[in-house]
Amino acid sequence: MTSPALNVRRATVDDLATLRSIWLNAQMPADELESRLTEFHVVEAGGQVAGALGVQVVRQHARLHSEDYLDFAVADAARELFWDRIQTLAANLGVFRVWTQETSPFWSHWGFLPANPETLTRLPEEWKDLPGRWLTMALKDEDAINQVIQSQLAGLADAEKQQAARVARQARTMNIVGAAIFFFAAAILFVIAGYLWHRTHAP
Repeated sequence: MTSPALNVRRATVDDLATLRSIWLNAQMPADELESRLTEFHVVEAGGQVAGALGVQVVRQHARLHSEDYLDFAVADAARELFWDRIQTLAANLGVFRVWTQETSPFWSHWGFLPANPETLTRLPEEWKDLPGRWLTMALKDEDAINQVIQSQLAGLADAEKQQAARVARQARTMNIVGAAIFFFAAAILFVIAGYLWHRTHAP
């Protein structure tokens, strides 16, 4: 028998009844997850929702969570589609690193590694209280990108300092020119006043 075609898409409110069934069967907090519906992506088999996966994004990090299926026969094929979608989503949102506490061997097979103590220091504060073992994958070289950003920021700071210095020099020059014009005008007025006084008081 031919397996039904699979399709992955973002979850909508029309999927809530099926999603709640999936979450409750897996003993997940359905009410909490329902309030985070926009994080979820679903896989359809033959036009019917067969599973779901949450993707939470915090700054440059994404977390895969709450994965479960009504029919685990489609799970691995669905995960491949989910992973393609996640990579596209990560590229669009500027995600550097993906994290998960999902236990399927699929994620390790696709390059997720146990997070060591140094890597765990990169885990967003929002997730540090979540119990469980973390797997992670770097999509981009965070350190190299941060170095480039810091270099660019330093260059911008230097440019701003140079611009400020130029503005200060121009201001000083204008002040000097203004003062010279003032004293020159004052000297002329003084000479004119002296000339007029002399003419007025001449015998």
